[in-house]
Amino acid sequence: MYQPAKVATYTGLFAKKDILLTSIISLSYLLLSKVLIGYKPEQLVLVVIFNLLYYISFSTRKFITGFSVFMIFWIIFDYMKAFPNYLYNTVHIQSLYNAEKRLFGIHVNGQILTPNEFWQHNTYTVLDILSGVFYLCWVPVPLVFAGYLFFTKRREQFMYFALTFLLVNLIGFVGYYVYPAAPPWYVQLYGFNFNPHTPGNTAGLHRFDDFFNAGIFNALYAKSSNVFAAMPSLHSAYNLIVLYYGIKNRLGLINIFFGVVVVGIWFAAVYSNHHYILDVLGGISCAIIGIFAFKRFIVPNRWFQSMIVEKFVQD
Repeated sequence: MYQPAKVATYTGLFAKKDILLTSIISLSYLLLSKVLIGYKPEQLVLVVIFNLLYYISFSTRKFITGFSVFMIFWIIFDYMKAFPNYLYNTVHIQSLYNAEKRLFGIHVNGQILTPNEFWQHNTYTVLDILSGVFYLCWVPVPLVFAGYLFFTKRREQFMYFALTFLLVNLIGFVGYYVYPAAPPWYVQLYGFNFNPHTPGNTAGLHRFDDFFNAGIFNALYAKSSNVFAAMPSLHSAYNLIVLYYGIKNRLGLINIFFGVVVVGIWFAAVYSNHHYILDVLGGISCAIIGIFAFKRFIVPNRWFQSMIVEKFVQD
């Protein structure tokens, strides 16, 4: 016999179990944040946004539930301030610099320079601007892409993309603790001596800020979780994930844009003195490993499909 579909009522948005769950999550997050890294206004903003979208409508609830994957990434990244990687392993400064010079060194006037050093002597305004623009794409492009997948009803692909993004980050975070490493700008400013209290630095990206008389990168790097997390370069990984899922979803010409952004960020990472080529290769490796591991081990899992994907895909 035909059974009409159940219509969700507005009252159903405020089920006791949902109110209890979101309250516990929100308060626990604020309390844990206070204990680990201290209170910051953006923590309360995050909680307000989450709760508002969760209770405005069932559509916004679906949206914020999916995008909570990206919130988890941000929270973990923020909490890393409480656990500096240099407390757990030796920070690699000179060894990484020497490896970069040995593998990718450029001969100039009888000297061997790292690619970073070469570009520090060969800066161009157009490259300063392009590097800044590409670097600003590192998270916004993945978020916009995720939004596109969500709102075009590619919910399954949205979930795959979001969780692959999170997995790649987790792999990269492990890399930060296994192999703490100083960025090339650190060597330029401080040499090979380790200083755990070194603040974040815009490095070559200050030229973008100076050109536009803006403090965009200065504000971003003031919030840096850890200076000694240059290897791997997750900047180099994020949009590679976007490109993979763009190709997978046959998005056509927009994939050319994604490809340009990927290569642009790789170049900007080195040109701006934030990463060695080895760091970039490390980020690329994280993306490839994460994409492969997710496709090979997580997607085929029946529990994952029935309890996560199918429930999320259902309207």
